Amino acid sequence: MEGLGGHTASAGDPVASTGADHLQVEFESSTEQTELVVSDPIERSQFVLSSPSPMRIRQADPNAFRFPADGAVSARTDRLDLETVVSVCVRDGDGNMIAQAEHFADESFPAGTYSVELFAPIKLYLRVDSPLRVVSDATQTRLEFGEETDVLVGARSHHKRPAATIRTTDRPRDAMRAVSLLGSALKTTSVERSYPTLRGHPPLIERGTRFDAPDGLEPPATDVTLELPETHRHVYTAAPLAYYLGATVVPGPSARIVTEGGFSHELDGTGGFERAVERVLKQTFFLDCLTRTEGYYEVDLHERRTLEPTLGLDFADLYDRSIGEQLEAYLDVPYDAVEAEIPDWKLTAHVAPNASNVEVLPFVANDLAVVTTPQSEPTAGSTVQANAVGDFVRGPPEPTATPSKPGEFTRSAGTRSQNARSADAQRAYVQPPETDSLEQAWLGPGIPIGASKASLQAYRNRLSREPIEGDIGITVVCNDPRMAEERDAVEDVYGSREELPFDIRTHYELTTEELRAVLAEETEFLHYIGHIDEDGFQCPDGALDVTTIDTIGVDSFLLNACQSYEQGMELIERGAIAGIVTLSDVVNSGAVDIGRSLARLLNYGFPIRISLDLACKDSYIGSDYIVVGDGSFSVAQVQAMLPNMCDITRNGDTFTVDYRTFPSAEYELGSLVVPYVPGNETYYLTSGTADVFELTQSELTDFLSLENVPTMVDGSLYWSDKLSLDSI
Repeated sequence: MEGLGGHTASAGDPVASTGADHLQVEFESSTEQTELVVSDPIERSQFVLSSPSPMRIRQADPNAFRFPADGAVSARTDRLDLETVVSVCVRDGDGNMIAQAEHFADESFPAGTYSVELFAPIKLYLRVDSPLRVVSDATQTRLEFGEETDVLVGARSHHKRPAATIRTTDRPRDAMRAVSLLGSALKTTSVERSYPTLRGHPPLIERGTRFDAPDGLEPPATDVTLELPETHRHVYTAAPLAYYLGATVVPGPSARIVTEGGFSHELDGTGGFERAVERVLKQTFFLDCLTRTEGYYEVDLHERRTLEPTLGLDFADLYDRSIGEQLEAYLDVPYDAVEAEIPDWKLTAHVAPNASNVEVLPFVANDLAVVTTPQSEPTAGSTVQANAVGDFVRGPPEPTATPSKPGEFTRSAGTRSQNARSADAQRAYVQPPETDSLEQAWLGPGIPIGASKASLQAYRNRLSREPIEGDIGITVVCNDPRMAEERDAVEDVYGSREELPFDIRTHYELTTEELRAVLAEETEFLHYIGHIDEDGFQCPDGALDVTTIDTIGVDSFLLNACQSYEQGMELIERGAIAGIVTLSDVVNSGAVDIGRSLARLLNYGFPIRISLDLACKDSYIGSDYIVVGDGSFSVAQVQAMLPNMCDITRNGDTFTVDYRTFPSAEYELGSLVVPYVPGNETYYLTSGTADVFELTQSELTDFLSLENVPTMVDGSLYWSDKLSLDSI
């Protein structure tokens, strides 16, 4: 693939794995039959395979592959060109891995039967009976077959859906029974389940008057049991760990892991139960990632190379052991010995331990979230108090604009009533404890400061997302001509990626009925610029309150207006998945800066929560913004397979480059990346800082020229195409 991130690998699929998520993928050919476009209409991803001459394309059987596929075609050609450089795994007819071709590769294989796996935004598999040559440079990969032959092309969506629904009562004992079934979605109980596509979405949980699970839904056959006290707090905290281990959860006098082999591990310690569960989840997952290098993908993994001399683990022996035996070996290693190399965790979910939140457990388990169960209650306070809390959490950012410049104004409608201001002061805020996860989600009463306001409805909305025909829809609404600066800036950004089809719709000064119609249209993202008050979206002829709309077509949104939190939450309740809103009045110049930065980050493919974090790093109003819904949602396919950025520091004649990656829908925890650094052939686990590289100016110039990515220099955010290394 093209870009700083090098190649990514999201999953390997052992032959024993079953239960593919049979979702829709589409194959389309160009009029000239020289391009085959493979698309995922749910995740809105696509990848193009092309040939210098017309191909004969026919439908094929998706069961013809060793690994699960949702659809397949046969293309007759002598060569396939990939639109970017991607990692190419080549296996022989027996399924043995014989090569992993990376950037600047030139690998040739004699006539034979080959299975080729492409780590693209959509999972792609090729099967061919012919000679094979894999050639790549810095921008493209080419597959040559010697002469015209039939190439089977299979694809599988990254989208995951649960296969069943469990009903449970409000009793913690029944919640344990439900959590015991979450692991039924694992496609394998080997260490390969640390690959994201081998972790199916857990079954849904709904509340009812009695426990009921579909016939045939059983926990996986593992040798691990979690014994927990009968409280919602213990069950909720342990749910992701139980899912990943495929463990059965039963009542017990104390919290501990027990195995059929007699091993027992107490879930306590100086940090308490929640900290103990977090450590076991992270350590087990991480060491599985190291152990799996003995299996289907024998790659040179940085983390294994770094730690193996000191851990005392025999990975070759552990590979074929049971989960219980692996746990016994893993947990004999002090957590401090591995902590520094564990990837940055995607999510910490603060889940209020009430009975209704049992329904969110499949979603936090699917994310392998660290779950805490906060006991503190939200407190009422003015927006001034909320901002003070935000400043405390984030630290004082450096301003990028001056709020007192001539002609400056806030995006308040200017008509806010005394009752509305009083209601603002009574908003209930809560400050979640700091964590080291990339994202925090609050699932409980109150408005969180420094975390996303998640909701069960947002998770459900994402799960029920249907395929959409046509291009990726971006809707820009500017309802105040004084804010045209932001409108002009974002119009230039959205849809600027030539490789993806965008449909940009821009509207000006909409009436209430016109805005109502726009909100009903299917669109991936709504960028609203204007005023919002207690009555709703301000229009030339009055206000539109989202509570008067039954359903909407908006997947995600930015409401870049004052006090837009309540209207944003109403959008979530009516079908949206995620959005960015404000908690107070925002100064126009700062809102323009935030809007411009968010447009670039979202257009690139960063998830919404990470986009907001980066956009706010050098904004003086950043603490006024908050994510509502599922902050991991991405508006567009990631430009470079996975979100990445660099923090650059001059070090005399060289530059220190801190290369960082972030999880995405296509590449979640457990994925791999090979940075395009000169001389590097090493794989790294995503996410967080992969490594810190020392590059000359010419090397760094070449590195940054591969892809336009966000960069941090002295705490300020730049894009690499506008960055002058001489100024650092």
